[in-house]
Amino acid sequence: MEVILLERIEKLGQMGDVVKVKSGYARNYLLPQKKALRATDANKQHFEVQRPQLEVANLEHRAEAEKVGKKLKRLSVVMVRQAGEAGQLYGSVNARDISTAVTEAGFAITRQQVELNKPIKALGLHPVRVSLHPEIGVEVIANVARSQDEAKVQAKTGKAVVSTEEQEAPAPEAAHEAGAKTGAKKATDAKKGAKAAADQDQTTMAAEEAANEAVSEQVEKIFEEGAAPEPENEETAADADGEAPDENGEAEKKSK
Repeated sequence: MEVILLERIEKLGQMGDVVKVKSGYARNYLLPQKKALRATDANKQHFEVQRPQLEVANLEHRAEAEKVGKKLKRLSVVMVRQAGEAGQLYGSVNARDISTAVTEAGFAITRQQVELNKPIKALGLHPVRVSLHPEIGVEVIANVARSQDEAKVQAKTGKAVVSTEEQEAPAPEAAHEAGAKTGAKKATDAKKGAKAAADQDQTTMAAEEAANEAVSEQVEKIFEEGAAPEPENEETAADADGEAPDENGEAEKKSK
């Protein structure tokens, strides 16, 4: 569907632009909110006649929005809700809740002006943009807490108030991780010690084997040096044996 924009629409166009949008978006939002007209020939002619007045009204609206924006900027509204120990809400905070809280604070707005992509489902400080004019938006803070006292603490510290047990919950995990690292280190040290001991045993065994070999060589050497020398040759032995009969024979001759 083609429509004529009567004001600036973010991500869509400026006043007077003819744009094509989905039929549902036009029928459910743009046309009922008087932000656009159907792009018929009659409406185009009517817009051109009314354009100067629309532009003046737009400028006046913008100036007024700027004044309101200065007062509304960084407004904090307290939203008291029930929540679990971990800070999760039993329910949620939506755009209507925020618009009601801002209106009660003295600034009349509608839920359509609250730009909230998804409902708030947790305790804490949540920035929410409020559109005062197509070209002007301000940020308000939704302080979601279990009580007014907790809201004051959150506003002072900037953090959601949750139970001490939940805050300390990660400690066991950290301790478990530290224990695992310590165990791994001990295992590594044990492996290193076992390897060092094995290397030492091998060194000791090698030294013992070397000592045993030295002793064996020394013993063999001693036995070799202590053994009786063998005859030089058989002829020498025979000569020694032959001399004895000659001497005996000569002796016998002398006696005769």
